[in-house]
Amino acid sequence: MKKTVITVIGKDNFGIIAKASAVCADCSVNIVDITQSVLQDMFVMVMLADISAANCSFGEFSDKMRAFGEAAGLDVRVMHEDIFNSMHRI
Repeated sequence: MKKTVITVIGKDNFGIIAKASAVCADCSVNIVDITQSVLQDMFVMVMLADISAANCSFGEFSDKMRAFGEAAGLDVRVMHEDIFNSMHRI
């Protein structure tokens, strides 16, 4: 299983989880785990997703998530698990 970590941070608003999940579903990316919090008016979410069956490249998926974030006024970052694995080998 190839995984990615997706973080979403910004001002709380209706439908953030639904919209982020829709981008994942459109790309055949399966959300394995999700956590979210609202601290006063700030929304914070971290998702672990399986990209093994994705119907687009990792770069395209990352761009689509980033575009969703820009349209919603959110900071969205998508990091491949290889980044984390490499950091722990150094």
